[in-house]
Amino acid sequence: MNKTALEKISYGLYIVSSFKEGKFNGQIVNTVFQITSEPPRVAVSINKDNLTHEYIESSGFFSVSVLKQETPFPFIGNFGFKSGRNIDKFNNCSYKIGKTGCPIVIENSIAYMEFKVVDKVDVGTHTIFIGEMQDGEILE
Repeated sequence: MNKTALEKISYGLYIVSSFKEGKFNGQIVNTVFQITSEPPRVAVSINKDNLTHEYIESSGFFSVSVLKQETPFPFIGNFGFKSGRNIDKFNNCSYKIGKTGCPIVIENSIAYMEFKVVDKVDVGTHTIFIGEMQDGEILE
């Protein structure tokens, strides 16, 4: 089987964020996709070892910030190559608190959405969280 065909699947770049006990965390993901239009729902795949997974499990909510194509690599690296267990990823970026209580990264974002978890699927190393949209806004 030739798995290189998988490399032809296109992806966006997003920050998925959540909260737990007054703390925030977010991470870079490339797997966010709309699964229904009415009600508006998306699915996002999160590694079970990630702190964001723990926060989504605890709160039942997550936000998705859609990043600009020209987002600087150091900004991406802050959310993608560092653990929220060691640093506060929101310390040096612009964000706001959404209607669900989730932090929403607005810096380098063209849009955001907030979701309530309505279902989840265990897929081994990851959980696919299915969220129903609660709010959203176009930023650019």
